[in-house]
Amino acid sequence: MGMREECKHFQSRTYESGEVARFCVLGNAPDQPWNCPDNCVTYERRFADVGWSHGTLVPAPAQPEPVTEIPIENRREVLDMASEIVNAVAPEMIGERLAELEALKKKDQRSKRFWRRDRDR
Repeated sequence: MGMREECKHFQSRTYESGEVARFCVLGNAPDQPWNCPDNCVTYERRFADVGWSHGTLVPAPAQPEPVTEIPIENRREVLDMASEIVNAVAPEMIGERLAELEALKKKDQRSKRFWRRDRDR
């Protein structure tokens, strides 16, 4: 079937390298970037697209769908394991970024005090 490009939850991004990411923003397409699930319960046609005829929204995937006989349950298990890895690392990365932002905020506040002091003279 392929990804339903007319679904309002479909997104596509093309990176500088030319790689195209095609995905469901709700994460409901376990076979992305190749297929949406049959009879997806969250499928909604974009309002702007209803009744319109138009060309393709994005270029076709650069690579064909891989031929695999792995059951979808196993694919979901692998994706769940990958998600657990990302979730385990994310708090540490977010904490580092928050510390950087706090340091920038303090630096900005110090520079504002400097200008206020200079202006009040």
